[in-house]
Amino acid sequence: MQVANLLELETPGGSRSPVVVHSDGQARAVLIALEPGQELGEHQVKENAYVAIVEGSARVESGGETIEAPTGTFLAFGRDERHAISSEGGARLLLLLAPWPGEGHYRGEERAL
Repeated sequence: MQVANLLELETPGGSRSPVVVHSDGQARAVLIALEPGQELGEHQVKENAYVAIVEGSARVESGGETIEAPTGTFLAFGRDERHAISSEGGARLLLLLAPWPGEGHYRGEERAL
């Protein structure tokens, strides 16, 4: 069993330094901390993307719709669905990507737990 306290994990650098909480041949879990005023600009991924707001709140834009997402909100995005996430006051997001890796996924530098 692997255990991680998502409220206590260090996430240096905010959205540009996500922490891989878990990864295997099926899925990947990534913790992202948005500092106040920070955003993940409009983007898409090659996997199904599931986002849970663990702490704080965020504004989420996708498909011409914008919602306010407080702590406890769960969001699901299909493969290649463009979306953007921002936070005025700061937020912690748990991102789940599945299946992992999706075909054509970019293999950049990452920081593991």
